[in-house]
Amino acid sequence: MYANPVAYVFSCIFVLIAHIAMLLNVYFNGNYTEVRDVAVLGAAVLILDISYFVVILLFKQTSYVLDFLLILVLNMSFIFQSCFGKVGFDVKHLITCIVCLASCKAGYILCRNHKLLQDKKPYIYGGVIFVMLIVLVFTSPEDMWIRIGSFAIQPSEFAKPLFILACATSIADQQKKHKILTFSVVYENLALLALTAIVCLIQVKSHDYGSLPTFLSIFAAGFLLRICYPKAKFSKKKLIGVIALVIVFVLIGLKYAPEYVQHRLHVDIWSDKTGDGYQQSQALIAIAKGGWFGVGPGKGFLSNVFAFENDIVFATISEEWGLIYALMAIFAILVMTSVPLVNPARSYYHGTISACVCAALIVQMALNIFGSCNLIPFTGVTIPFISAGGSSLMVSGFMVGMLMAAQSPSFKEPKHKKKEADVPTWRWQE
Repeated sequence: MYANPVAYVFSCIFVLIAHIAMLLNVYFNGNYTEVRDVAVLGAAVLILDISYFVVILLFKQTSYVLDFLLILVLNMSFIFQSCFGKVGFDVKHLITCIVCLASCKAGYILCRNHKLLQDKKPYIYGGVIFVMLIVLVFTSPEDMWIRIGSFAIQPSEFAKPLFILACATSIADQQKKHKILTFSVVYENLALLALTAIVCLIQVKSHDYGSLPTFLSIFAAGFLLRICYPKAKFSKKKLIGVIALVIVFVLIGLKYAPEYVQHRLHVDIWSDKTGDGYQQSQALIAIAKGGWFGVGPGKGFLSNVFAFENDIVFATISEEWGLIYALMAIFAILVMTSVPLVNPARSYYHGTISACVCAALIVQMALNIFGSCNLIPFTGVTIPFISAGGSSLMVSGFMVGMLMAAQSPSFKEPKHKKKEADVPTWRWQE
């Protein structure tokens, strides 16, 4: 049961009030033909809320804050996606939201036992390489998806949680140092560096430059926690050398990037509004048009622009709902990534998992928002939990489950061997 029933009830009420307020906005300001459209949408949102409130009670956790934040953001996303262009009922997005919630609980269950995960690390490394080979063989630079009938899967998304587990480490693992020439190194760190190089090379080969910063951010968070574990002795020169090496690789990557990437780096969107600058220019116009309170759910123009529901979803929300609603959704995700600071992980291994998950979610969100606002080159990545996309939502949900597991890990007590001298208690009582 929930540790604090009062907090549980108030959390439920808060989530319900937030979603009801959004539904009232749809009712009074939305573009719909029949009130029934709003009623059906509202019923689906409230049923999903209440159902999840009941389901989380079946899981014994130290904290349920992440559960409430997740259902808050997901149903916000469902309302957004159902109103783009015209108020309706986005069945596909509702299904993916449910899958995201189920994936979250799967991540929680699978990642609680850090000892089991550490023992399976060779298989985790193999899983990352296997997924990246699928990306290399079965996708093309023009289309990073694998399409099976009406379903589309983005395989690179599924490499992220595996890569996070590969980056996770314990203090004990970092103390297993070996001498190579004059350097004291940890073999596992060298293996992780090699794995990261493989992932980056395959991403570059597949022209999936949008996901590359996310993988690098995961590695950076994991690597820093590897060399900065409590009371560790590490060389500042070594840290500066690694940072310098990363900067050199970034500069080389920018220098020798493909022509279309170079074009995105230097394109003037206002002088090329019908070409490569079309999406970004329309996104900025839509954000300005929406102002603080938006033109109304379903009344925006951006829903006619390609990838309005995923790649430039921040601008689409800003136009129809206003910048306040868009920032509220982003703020909720930022709070979700801040929870590990309030409720710290119970083991160092889970601590590195939390750091890597938060780095991945924040960087991915920043790439989408800053790209839509023309602050950085357009990458085409999604905002976790907000953008449409089954693969992204499923993986994002699993990663939140990893955060939950970090706060409520399972520790198995060591089995004590029975000594020959031990005598049953009942004999002593005789």
